[in-house]
Amino acid sequence: MTAHHRGSPIPHVSPPRSNGLIDNHGRRITYLRLSITDRCNLRCRYCMPERGVDFVPHAEILTFEELERLVRLLSVLGVSKVRITGGEPFVRQGCLAFLQRLKTIDSVYSLHITTNGVETSRHLDSLAELGIAGINLSLDTLDSGRFWQISRRNHLPEVLATLDGCINRRLPLKVNAVVLEDTEDRELIALADLARQHPLSLRFIEKMPFSGARSTGAKASRSLRQRLHDLFPELVPVVAGPPSTARIYAVPGFAGTLGLIEGNSRRFCATCNKIRITPVGMLKTCLYDNGVLNLKAMLRGGADDREIAQAVRAAVARRFRDGLETEENCARANDPAMTSIGG
Repeated sequence: MTAHHRGSPIPHVSPPRSNGLIDNHGRRITYLRLSITDRCNLRCRYCMPERGVDFVPHAEILTFEELERLVRLLSVLGVSKVRITGGEPFVRQGCLAFLQRLKTIDSVYSLHITTNGVETSRHLDSLAELGIAGINLSLDTLDSGRFWQISRRNHLPEVLATLDGCINRRLPLKVNAVVLEDTEDRELIALADLARQHPLSLRFIEKMPFSGARSTGAKASRSLRQRLHDLFPELVPVVAGPPSTARIYAVPGFAGTLGLIEGNSRRFCATCNKIRITPVGMLKTCLYDNGVLNLKAMLRGGADDREIAQAVRAAVARRFRDGLETEENCARANDPAMTSIGG
């Protein structure tokens, strides 16, 4: 029996519709990041340790039926945007069919996927036909040698095929580039040139402590924001739209935009509208918490939708104000690998 067919029949007692999920700080939750696997075909050094990666047994990963049930339940509670993440989503067999199932949920208005691009190019026609609302492509460098140093794999040609395929099909595209301590200015300029040539959003991401290694507490000598302003002095802030983790900038002569995600500085917490569910079904109301609700235990323990909805509401109502406060209250000796969380 395949992994996505395991599980007992789903007890279904619909939770009542309401004014949505609102946390104890008045923030409305409308965005779910749903991780469907902790597996990945890269080994990026900022995301997981070089060796000793302990992947979750398949039986402990939520089935596609369980994942779909959670999305349907949360959509009733006001979640309208869903992003499928991993690991790398396309390493899980059945990912595309799962996306197609989620598109049948009327109240999910915006379905997105985050991918490293290694396996994605062959699915682009299907994603275009599906009407995917956005693809976030992880790409930290255009230099093949550096790509190997960062990812510990030699898959840059496949990632670039996905990049070109998205551009050619005019799929809504954001390129996410993590800026490391040894990322050179020339790499940032080369990546930014993608946004000069094409109508995409190139977003530079401040490195966050989720490599599965012991935290060092090291701080960059110069902020990423200052570095970008030095490299691109003509940056013009774009007027904010919906809540976003990114500061968006227009640049004269660019077809697209540049963005800055200050993940480690946590400057976007005041407007955070998202929750996460990990591959093993832990609800996270902040990237920096240790998981606040074991949804898998409820799903497999026979809880109905009303009971799960009540538990989710209670968890959201106990949210810390921001990531810094969360980190202070959820101390850990080692930072988890991002693949175990969902990007």
